[in-house]
This record gives sequence, structure tokens and C-alpha cells, in this order.
Amino acid sequence: MKTRNVLVVMALVFCLAFPLFAQGTAEAAPKQEIRVLLANHPYGELLKTKIPEFEAKTGIKVNYESLQESQLTNKLTTEFATKSSTVDVFMTRPLQEGLMFIKNGWYEGLDSYNFADYPSNSVDIGRKDGKAYIVPLVTEWQVLYYRKDLFKKAGLSVPTNFTELEAAAKALNKDGVAGFASRGKGAAAVTQLSSYVYNFGGRYLDGGKAVFDSPEALEAIRYYGRLLGNYGPQGVTSMSWENVMPVFQAGKVAMWTDASVFYGQIVDPAKTQIPAADIGVAQLPRGPKGDSPFIVVSWGMAMSSASKNKDAAKQFLDWATSKELAIEGMLSNITMARDSAWADAEVRKIMNPGLVETQAHAAKNGYPYDRPFMSSVGQARDLIGEVIIESINTKGTSAKLASLAQEKVKAVDELLKTDGEYGL
Repeated sequence: MKTRNVLVVMALVFCLAFPLFAQGTAEAAPKQEIRVLLANHPYGELLKTKIPEFEAKTGIKVNYESLQESQLTNKLTTEFATKSSTVDVFMTRPLQEGLMFIKNGWYEGLDSYNFADYPSNSVDIGRKDGKAYIVPLVTEWQVLYYRKDLFKKAGLSVPTNFTELEAAAKALNKDGVAGFASRGKGAAAVTQLSSYVYNFGGRYLDGGKAVFDSPEALEAIRYYGRLLGNYGPQGVTSMSWENVMPVFQAGKVAMWTDASVFYGQIVDPAKTQIPAADIGVAQLPRGPKGDSPFIVVSWGMAMSSASKNKDAAKQFLDWATSKELAIEGMLSNITMARDSAWADAEVRKIMNPGLVETQAHAAKNGYPYDRPFMSSVGQARDLIGEVIIESINTKGTSAKLASLAQEKVKAVDELLKTDGEYGL
């Protein structure tokens, strides 16, 4: 009996103590946290509004930062190079830092990710030696945004070639409205100049060598400088897209060539003074030797190879690049990379016909790069940007433009040689 009583008492003590033990154990278990870097971009803005849903579903705390695109690249590069990074997941530009990050081993390989819903070329841009490192998020191509009301008032048709584009810019450049706008801020302008270079028959690189000093490329640079120098907004050489957009939204620009992804923002009634019905989207006018606007994977999502929270990071990556969020992006006029998002019935109902038409045209005729595809692309863009600014400041008439371009071509070639990419 004594033995049985002792066993009963011990059992009771254990039962009473176990909940406290279990509770203490649960409280001691740390909550998973990840650090995520997002771009100051329409899809980054969409993700920020959805992160609380991910946190509630998974119990993973997301500490995110939102940065302007060049700041994001600089921050990632600095942290990774100094081995001080605590970043787990980040938005990334395959054409901007992709080669450098892959070569340095800063991306985590994505062996288990299902890429079946993506065009193969959009995945290939972030692949090396058969291994993928980047999930494509957003596809962009260059379009012409224009004011339907101003064109109607002036009795003009939408320009279909560069001669008509310049004539329209001149005719519409009045009454405090700039006839034409595009990026003029040095390195930032390189992506938007690219389609003009292609349509004049030029390239930035050919066979692993810089060739933007060719007669064709120089003609394009002069044309771009003439348009912006004569008919662009005041201070255009200090403007990237985030500076041009508010001017367009305020009704102070008649035409604007830039990436397709911005349509949703420029027709948002909370952000623009122009009725959506007065904003048109058209193909970039063809040039004398081409009809090839750029079409690129402008943004992707990747994991850091140095992440100490890879399981949680993978959950976030899968969620942030999911079909469901891709459709939400399309419904917000963000041109997503997933094939299924473009085929979705609800998306097709509301998608602007101009976006659908220009996407189809660019997919068929476009060029898959909007900048030199090289590891030191940031430095190359800075160098090309100096040539662009010289052209804008002189309205395309600079007598030293050719020699300046030759000087910068040599500098870009040196970058290619340093990186072991010259002639490849």
C-alpha cells in the first residue's frame, strides 16, 4: 500500500508539473525571423501589404526594408562582400547584378523550385552551369505612354516611327507641357536609351566587346539627346523614372517612353491628375533600322547563400513568387513573369489592351537586354551615362560626342578584361 500511495503522489506531482514544464519550453522556443530586402518598385509595394498575411499563416516574422533600386544593389553588394550580411531573401535585378552575384556565390541555388510556369529564357538569365539562382518576378518592355486628350486637341496620330515621334514632341511642347520625357539621369537612362540604340541598328556589346561608339549607336544617342534636350522637362538630366512619373501624373508631359510596369501607377486616381481614359499605351515607335524594344526580366527574387534561416527563407520565396500573388500583381497592372498569370481569365478581363498588344509585340520582336550584360554593369552604365548626358545637354549637337563615346568604350572594354569576359 505504501508503495502504491507513493506512486500515486509521484504521478500527481508529474501531472501538475508537466503543463508548467511544457509552457516554459514553448515560451523558450524562439520565434523564426527573416530579413528581406525589397525594391522600391510596384511589386515590392504590393508585397509589403501582403506580408502580414504570410506572417499570420506561417508564424515567421518578416523584417523588411524597402530601398531604391541602386541603393538596394549597393547595400547587398557591400554586405555580401564584407561577409556581414544577415539578409535571407531579396529582390534582385538579373541584368544588373546577376552575373556578379552568381560568380561570387552570393545566391543560394534553387534546385527544388518549380520553374515550369515561366518562359525558359526568363529563367536562363539567372542560370549558370545548369543551376538556377533567380526566380523571375516581373517582365518589362519599353512602351510609349501618351496623352490621348492632347493628341486629339492637336489633331495628331500616335507616332509609329522616330520621325513622327520627334514631330509630335515638337508640336506638343507648349503651354507648360513637355512634349517628350524619358530617363535622363546618366546611368539610369541607359536602359531606356537601349531600345533607341537597337532601333537605329546599334548595340552596347557585341561579341564581348563594347560597340556603343558605332555610327548607329551614336546616331541613336544624338537622337535621344535631341528629343530630351529640346522637348524634355526642365532638369531632365537629374531624372530617373521616379522623378519623371510625378511630372507625367501632374499633366506636365505629353509623351513618356519607359517600362510597361508603371502603367498601374500612372492611372491610379489617387496618384494622378489625369483621367485614365486620357492615358494611352502604344508600341515604342520603330527606328530607321529596327523595331525591337527591350523586353527583360527586370526583377527577380533570390535567397542569400549566407542565410542562416534557409527553411523560413524558402517559405517566403515560394510565397512571394506564387501564382496567386502573380495574379494579384497582374490585377494591379504589374506585368508578371508567370505564364499562368497572363492566361488568367480575370486578368484578361481588366488588362489594358495596349499592354496586351505591346507585350505580344515585344515578346515577338524585342531584344532581351536593356543594358550591357556583364559583371561590372554598374560601372559600365555610369560610363555610358556620361555620353547620354553630354548629348542631352547639347541637344544632340556635341562635337565631342564621338570621341567621348570612344573613350568610354575603351573603359568598358577594360572592365570586361578585368572580369575575364572580354571577347566572350
